Amino acid sequence: MFPANPRAAMNAYRSVGVESIVASASPHRLIMMLFEGASAAVSSARVHLRERNVPAKCKAISQAMAIIDGGLKASLDLKVGGDLAQNLSDLYAYMTQRLLHANLNNDDAALEEVSKLLQQLGSAWATLAATPAAAAANPDTPPRQRAATSYGNI
Repeated sequence: MFPANPRAAMNAYRSVGVESIVASASPHRLIMMLFEGASAAVSSARVHLRERNVPAKCKAISQAMAIIDGGLKASLDLKVGGDLAQNLSDLYAYMTQRLLHANLNNDDAALEEVSKLLQQLGSAWATLAATPAAAAANPDTPPRQRAATSYGNI
């Protein structure tokens, strides 16, 4: 009647929930979810660093790095996005480097720096998400700015 492993059932339920949210989310919402996930991982790493829980700190930093490299940076289209995409790529590489430094040196200041960068970029994307249809629909909007309103084209 009840599953043998309730935790596995709960994880499967969460996984399906996340997958359905991702499947129905707009490109901007997906990017916001990546920023939220990376920020949460960095915050978790900071807590674990203060608690001297090294394995959990390492896991959280690894998760943040995977989201930044495998999600945010991997989504960039350097051919279409030009300088904007290249600058974002460089910034994501810098953040990953700072996270690695923080992990190796237990450096909370580096974690805080990455947290602030994620917050600033996330805020910028939230602003963009509020206005992409207007910029994309306006024929007077320069093509590069129209491309910048859709993350998949950056």
